[in-house]
Amino acid sequence: MQERVVPLSHGEPRREGEFVLYWAHHALRAHDNPALDAAAEIALQLNLPLLVYQGLGGRHRYNSDRHHRFILEAARDFTAELEAVGLRLHFHLPKDPVGPGPLRRLLERSAAVVTELYPVPPFRQWYARHAARNPNLPWLQVDASCILPMTRSEKAPTRAFQFRRSYQDELFQRVAQGWPLRDEWPGAFTGDPGFEPFDPASPLEDVIAACRIDHSIPAVGDTPGGSQAGYRRWKRYLENGLDRYHALRNDAALPGGVSRLSAYLHYGCVSPFRVAADAAARGGEGAEKFLDELLVWRELSHHFCFHSEQLESLEAIPGWARESLQEHSAEPRAETFDWETLARGVTGQPLWDLAQRSLLRRGELHNNLRMTWGKAFLPWVQRPSRALKLMIDLNHRYALDGNDPNSYGGLLWCLGQFDRAFPPGPVFGKVRQRSIKRHAERLDMNRYARVVGGFPGHEPQRVIVVGSGLAGLSAARTLVDQGHDVVVVDKGRAPGGRMSSRLAGDTRFDHGAQYFTARDPRFLRHVVSWRERGLVEAWPGRLAVVNTDGVAEEKGETERYVAVPSMDAICAEIAGSLPDCRQSWRVERIQHEGGWTVQSARGDTLSADALVVTVPPPQAADLFENVPLPARLNAVEMRPCWAVMAELDRPLLLNYDASFVNDGPLWWLSGQASRPGRPGGEAWILHAGPDWSEEHLDDDPGAVCEQLIEAARALPIAGPFEVKSMAAHRWRYARAREALNDGAIWDAARRLAFAGDWCHGSAVEGAFLSGAAAAGRVMASAGSESQRGQD
Repeated sequence: MQERVVPLSHGEPRREGEFVLYWAHHALRAHDNPALDAAAEIALQLNLPLLVYQGLGGRHRYNSDRHHRFILEAARDFTAELEAVGLRLHFHLPKDPVGPGPLRRLLERSAAVVTELYPVPPFRQWYARHAARNPNLPWLQVDASCILPMTRSEKAPTRAFQFRRSYQDELFQRVAQGWPLRDEWPGAFTGDPGFEPFDPASPLEDVIAACRIDHSIPAVGDTPGGSQAGYRRWKRYLENGLDRYHALRNDAALPGGVSRLSAYLHYGCVSPFRVAADAAARGGEGAEKFLDELLVWRELSHHFCFHSEQLESLEAIPGWARESLQEHSAEPRAETFDWETLARGVTGQPLWDLAQRSLLRRGELHNNLRMTWGKAFLPWVQRPSRALKLMIDLNHRYALDGNDPNSYGGLLWCLGQFDRAFPPGPVFGKVRQRSIKRHAERLDMNRYARVVGGFPGHEPQRVIVVGSGLAGLSAARTLVDQGHDVVVVDKGRAPGGRMSSRLAGDTRFDHGAQYFTARDPRFLRHVVSWRERGLVEAWPGRLAVVNTDGVAEEKGETERYVAVPSMDAICAEIAGSLPDCRQSWRVERIQHEGGWTVQSARGDTLSADALVVTVPPPQAADLFENVPLPARLNAVEMRPCWAVMAELDRPLLLNYDASFVNDGPLWWLSGQASRPGRPGGEAWILHAGPDWSEEHLDDDPGAVCEQLIEAARALPIAGPFEVKSMAAHRWRYARAREALNDGAIWDAARRLAFAGDWCHGSAVEGAFLSGAAAAGRVMASAGSESQRGQD
């Protein structure tokens, strides 16, 4: 035990401590768990109870339905194992990612703390931050991941053959010894932990949906979390696949050629001691090669990460590789791709796109193919540091075994780590090249496409999305990317909803949404990609705020964005990427009898398993026939907005591009020419406030134009102008009086989702996230609990 321990902080056990704390996160098992055993031993020595804590907060940068589901299912088995030895798991599951968690207070109440030695971000940073607050608290990190403790190596190993030569005999000796069983356990802490622990045995769909995480990445149906599922998978492979591992392991088109245990090893659901002992007992060429991968390559990566301070920069790779890549970084790239194009697997490179879709849909990437997938980034981005950043993001975000020392080892190998220098070549320099084309030639591409295109654990769903605004299109594209059969219908002539634009002569007016912000990382990464493609630009307009007491320049650090060349460009691009998006398709009636039937005003009919409705609630309510709607939907009050589109002879505002107005009929004014990508000229948008719009809801549009123009003339920052042309548009359902914060409203019995900006904060960002949340609900319902249990 002692050789596995790395003290994070020193000190005598606190006499006032109520318990010994074990913070679990990557050893989710009660068997063969050195970290849990160390915590139990300390508790016995101090005659204190043991509190086992696991938290699943929202601060981790890659939190999603996929990772949450796997971890929560793993916690079920962990709970049962702990209860079998008289212990209890105290699980914290917050909805709000920035809310305070209980760990800080638990540390203050502890006599000593034990956690797993997990040498990758963000855990090192988390450990250091908590330890700094508790400098005198004995805190031990214990290696529960490796058979050969990470402390046994004196420096970061850089070549597999050297690691094998140094430690292979010792590794096999340790495999033969196994990990000793514990026959004595301390009592469980039975007092008040200071929070209400979550029961992982609870139904998970609603709980996960309520968490502020990425709902666009669904759970993997045939890979449920937990020790039971992990050992079921291992038993099948041990009996039916291990003997052929040496012959089949490099063929990505044969998923049964490898164990597919990496997610279970990553989260510590299965014991490497047990897996290695089983393989050694089996024997043969397949087992021999499997053990080399498990004991040498896997543990090499853990030991390397343990001794390396920088894992997410080029400082992590050898000097020769770093210098060579930087020397070639200025060379031109034939093509470059933004994050969103890469993440969706739509680069146009067939094998790479299939590999990425395996990550996107199945949460895994065949190890041999991962090397080719990773090498492709260097020719597609200008800077090698950017290539590494993208590799890390896409692997960790989608792979169930992401954010693992093995992940860093494999990704860094693509940039020269654990390898030797080769004769210099374009872009790669001395780093080994790996051709996508040649890899595709030795792979049965049709068979691999069937593997990637399959639906692990459930069948593809037929889904109708009503509304081609951003919420509907976000939902539709999320579902399409996961392989579902989706049709979008909308009464408008073009996609956009309240992001629509109107053409008047040679002038285009953004008469709905005026701009958007991107504060949520789940939305921001798409905005960054849209900017790279030229679809979005920042709008550095000078804004005023007009109040009853005067005029002030709007100050602050808010970055506002507009789509280019008009606000509907984002929706147009997303709609263009969908296989079936039907405009001028007015929904007349929606019925539910076993499944959904949607009928158009022209009598056309569509049927589906699930339905996503993204039109405003009052409009939605009018569409359903004999279908009771959720009470929260009926409680949403939408307010109107009159918009005037005016072409003037000179600027409306003096010295400003736009203005908020907090008094009188107007709420907002904006000059179109100040917005990137728009032609010059004096085209102006005037938006009335909701109170005024409500009072004048049924007024003649011409009268609305006259009144709002006169209100604009009266502003203290308005200049002299004449109107060349003007028109009004009434947004009857512009925004919610009080927007919900539900993500999406879900009727599980009927598989019906409602989404829109009104459901998630009344903004463009909210619409996008609400659509993704609705898609997440549909995807989570596609496979039942019983199906997920059948790995």
